[in-house]
Amino acid sequence: MTGEIALTARSLKGNSAGAIDAAVDEALAESRIVGCVVLVAEDGKLVYERAAGHADRETGRQMRVDTPFRLASVTKPFTTMAALKLMEAGRLSPEDGVTKYLPEFRPRLQDGSAADIRIAHLMAHMAGLDYRFQQPVDGAYARAQVSDGLDESQESLAANIARIASVPLDRRPGEGWRYSVATDVLGGVIEAVTGTALGEAIRTLVCDPLRLDAAFHWPGDELAVPYRDGEPQPVRMTAGVEVPLPFGEGPGVRFDPERIRTESTWPSGGAGMAGRARDVLTLLEAHRSGDLLRDDLRQAARLPRVGAEAQAAGPGWGFSWLGAVLIDPAEAASGWSKGSVSWGGVYGASWGIDFERKRTVVSLTNTAYEGMFGKFSRSIAAATSGPAT
Repeated sequence: MTGEIALTARSLKGNSAGAIDAAVDEALAESRIVGCVVLVAEDGKLVYERAAGHADRETGRQMRVDTPFRLASVTKPFTTMAALKLMEAGRLSPEDGVTKYLPEFRPRLQDGSAADIRIAHLMAHMAGLDYRFQQPVDGAYARAQVSDGLDESQESLAANIARIASVPLDRRPGEGWRYSVATDVLGGVIEAVTGTALGEAIRTLVCDPLRLDAAFHWPGDELAVPYRDGEPQPVRMTAGVEVPLPFGEGPGVRFDPERIRTESTWPSGGAGMAGRARDVLTLLEAHRSGDLLRDDLRQAARLPRVGAEAQAAGPGWGFSWLGAVLIDPAEAASGWSKGSVSWGGVYGASWGIDFERKRTVVSLTNTAYEGMFGKFSRSIAAATSGPAT
C-alpha cells in the first residue's frame, strides 16, 4: 500500500469550497485563528486544499500546505491504527485484559475492589480512567502527578502509566464513557506487544506503509507556532501555560510547546505527535477506503461502543474506537451522514470521515481552542456537509 491520494482538478460540489473559503477568511479577519491548513478528499481524490494565515505571526512566516503541526489528540488515530494492525496480525485482541501486557497496571475501583480493564475499554474510553485537565485543580490525577501527555513531564511512559494506575477508577470498566488517558495506556500495550518504543511501532505499523512523516519528535523550526485564544488576538504559547477550557470544572490543559522538540520526551499515544495535514488525511483516507486494514476491523473501529447518551461531541454523538460517531444527525443538528466519525486536537485541529459520502476532512490550525471546537471548526463542518460530488 502506498497511501497516495490522487490530485484532481475536480472541486467540491456546489458552494462547499466557497463556504470553506469564507470560514477561513472570516476567522482570519476576526483574529480568531492565526493560520490553518484545510484539506478535503472525496473517494480518494483531493478536492480542496488551502493554507492561509501565518505559521509564525511574529516573524511573518506564512502558512504552507506542508507546514507541520503539533497534533495533540489527532495522535489518537495513529495509535489506534497501530493497535488495529496488531489485531489484524493476531498479536492483540480487544478482549485481552490489559494486565496480560502490563502486569503492574491494576487500578482499583473506589471501594478498593479489583477491576478488569480490557483493550476494548481503552480504545473506547470506557476504562474508568480520566484526564487531569477534566478534574479539579487538586484532583486525584493532579495529586498523583499524572501527565495528560501535553505538558513538560520528562519522565517515561512507564512512569506515567504507573501514576495512572495509582488512582482509583471513577467507574467500573465498560459501564460508562469518559474521555481519558486510555490511549496513553494503549501505547504502553503496543510497546509491550512489539518490544519496541511506541514511536518505532507506529512508524513500522502505520507511517512507513503509508509514507507518512508524522512522529513523536520533530526538531527544527518548520512547525507551526502554537497560539491560544485571546483578545484582541490569539496569544503565543509558552511552556507551562494552562489554558482554561470553555466548559467543565478543571484547571484547563497544561501545554509545553517545546515538548515535541525534545528527543527524550516520552511518547504520548494520546497527544504526543506532530505531522502535516496530508499525513492525517492519508491515514484517515486509508482507513476509509480499506487500504490499511481488512474490512472486519475497519467496521469494528467505527462501530458505536456507547450511544448518544455519551454526548461525546455534543447531543447526538456516541463514541467508537476511532472517535466520536454520529448517532442522530437531527439531534446533533449536523448535515453529516449517520455513522460519520469525527474528533480533534486541543492545539486547534479537527477531522471527520463521512463514510456514506466517501468524504474526509482535515482542518489543522495553530490556535487553541478555536480550531478544535470554536466557530471555525463548526463552520468547516457545516461547509463540508453537502452532497458528494
